[in-house]
Amino acid sequence: MDRIALISDVHGNLTALEAVLADISARGITRIFNLGDYVGKGPRGQAVVDRCREVCEVNILGNWDDLLPDPDRIDDREALRWWKNELREDQWAWLRALPFSHDFVMSGRQVRLFHASSKSVHHRILFDHDEPEYLSFFENTPATGDGPPPSVVGYADIHDAFLEEDRGRTLFNTGSVGNSLGDPTPIYVILEGVVDSAEPAPFSIQFVRVPYDAHAELAVARELGMPELDGYESELLHGNYRTTFYEGGTRQYHRGWL
Repeated sequence: MDRIALISDVHGNLTALEAVLADISARGITRIFNLGDYVGKGPRGQAVVDRCREVCEVNILGNWDDLLPDPDRIDDREALRWWKNELREDQWAWLRALPFSHDFVMSGRQVRLFHASSKSVHHRILFDHDEPEYLSFFENTPATGDGPPPSVVGYADIHDAFLEEDRGRTLFNTGSVGNSLGDPTPIYVILEGVVDSAEPAPFSIQFVRVPYDAHAELAVARELGMPELDGYESELLHGNYRTTFYEGGTRQYHRGWL
């Protein structure tokens, strides 16, 4: 049986990334696919990008990876400038050139991975979606290309891990390594099966939570003078989305929470 680790939404949190990579290594897993959002929100996007380029076999585009280095970006608040300028210029180009999706076969199942939806990295579909949104994950679009339609789809973006099955299809969300909400413990996914085999074989999806020192990462952000530090603390320590925090609220049940 082959095993592939899926990570996503590291968001500049190098401490969380290293904890997850150590757990992946301890399990003897050598193949790592990254579903995007390497940068923004946290203090060490540059180091995260370099580390992921080193260890990840597959790297996919996320919405922050496309938006943050965009020279035509309209939103230009202080924190966005800080996160962009913390990166090197060569990383700006690498991020925006990442592929939209990645397809492969495992245990007779056609698997497709992308960041947010089959349409765009900027089209968000939450945990609490309707049937047309669910079915849209399994459609070919101009963004995904015209490959074989998937029966298994993994995505990221919402920082809210879950698994759903219906009509012979499986949809799952990887959650977030560096900015997990609800439960702030980093989470990643292990796929197990027979890679490149069109024949049916055992297949599994496992979610793994890995504790880490969030206070150490906050100390780095504080030392570097990162903006929105109080919002970052709300996310890392309490799993409370910073926009909700700044509005004076706390995270509620995840159906439609954004």
